[in-house]
Amino acid sequence: MRKEIISLSFIIISTLIWFANFKYPNIYLQNGFYTFLALTVVYFIFKIVLEGIVTKGIKESKMRYSFRKMVSILSFVVLLTATIIIWAENVQTLLVAYGLIGAGIAIALQDFFKNFVGGIIIFVTGTYRVGDRIEINLKYGDVMDIGILYTTLLELKGWVAGEQATGRLTIIPNGYVLSNAVNNYTKDHNFIWDEIVIPITYDSDWKEAYNIILSIVKKETENITDQAEKEISKLEEKYYLHKRDVEPAIFLTLTDNWITFNIRYTTEVKRRRLLHNRLSQIILDEIQKSKKIKIASTTLDIIGFPEVKLKQE
Repeated sequence: MRKEIISLSFIIISTLIWFANFKYPNIYLQNGFYTFLALTVVYFIFKIVLEGIVTKGIKESKMRYSFRKMVSILSFVVLLTATIIIWAENVQTLLVAYGLIGAGIAIALQDFFKNFVGGIIIFVTGTYRVGDRIEINLKYGDVMDIGILYTTLLELKGWVAGEQATGRLTIIPNGYVLSNAVNNYTKDHNFIWDEIVIPITYDSDWKEAYNIILSIVKKETENITDQAEKEISKLEEKYYLHKRDVEPAIFLTLTDNWITFNIRYTTEVKRRRLLHNRLSQIILDEIQKSKKIKIASTTLDIIGFPEVKLKQE
């Protein structure tokens, strides 16, 4: 109902300007009529037909949202282009007079245009989409909204340990994509590699620890590993990518104090901490059951004391 009222208002204003120009012919009234006529047509096509009717047939909410945003940007570009064409003759005659003013406006609004271009690039190239987990300019979070000028993130990490929400909304200028690296954790696939680090004492049976831990990780990540292998293998069709082993593995590092077990496995991006926690609990429980395996910690061996003499008064 709101869109119909706005559309009707544009028609009424266009009609009034046309009538005024008919009675009192004037180039500004004529161009004003064409401008509002273009605004009416663009609003009807993009807002009522495309956004109001076409989007209703899109079932998936994320795709429906992205389509609506794309329609808004496209309508803005079309309207801006039409306005420039309508007023081109006047712009040319006033170009010299307003040259310096235009240059000043361009400098003042350079961030605006940079963010606007960045918004178009995001939609056209799919650098990231709503729902993606990204990191840009040291900001990390889930994309909640992509506007013409700014992107809104639900912030993760921050003062909160792990990849969990802080509750803050982070507003990022779209122009960042033009000059900063964008880490997209969910583009083309939804899996990443994660590691758990466990120190084992040298007097432990490291082979038994190796077998116990590896069997636990393989069992708990079996379904995830299969799905990750399918999705990651598809990247070879789009990018130049060497074959990556997604099977769980353990890498040993010898230190002065203990044997470090680096347990590597694949996990869903948005469930990384949950899986990390579950695996840690199961591994710790199994290690505590074994008398041959001990988790190491920093200790000090005191091999002697200095001689102490007490003088009695």
